Amino acid sequence: MDALYPRLLVTRFAECFGFYRAVLPPLTGATLIKGAPEGPYANWDVDDQAVLVLYDRAAMAATLGTTDLPVRAAAQDSAMLAFRVDDVDAALALCLAHGGTLAVPATDRPEWGPNLRSAHLRDPDGHLVELQSY
Repeated sequence: MDALYPRLLVTRFAECFGFYRAVLPPLTGATLIKGAPEGPYANWDVDDQAVLVLYDRAAMAATLGTTDLPVRAAAQDSAMLAFRVDDVDAALALCLAHGGTLAVPATDRPEWGPNLRSAHLRDPDGHLVELQSY
């Protein structure tokens, strides 16, 4: 049973699908269970537990009756996906090679914890992603 998992609402479904299809298996061991680049839905699991679901933003807006509202308002990030990885630099290179956009380079962050290293990027739809090792 999937008790809780992130579902990203995306406007660039095909690009996000390609990004997460390429980076989730090596970063988390997740397997694509359902979905294709044309959308509107895709999910990846680890050990029969959902790790991430993508859903087309327009499809959700149609369900909610909110298609007349703006897609994005100018604001600071309100959510972030965080992945604990063995090698932040290698994980960052993988994400950037598959369409991610650098936000903050890999940096040692002793103020966050002993031996903590992190990098921040955005997926093709602009969602904030943190890669961390400690």
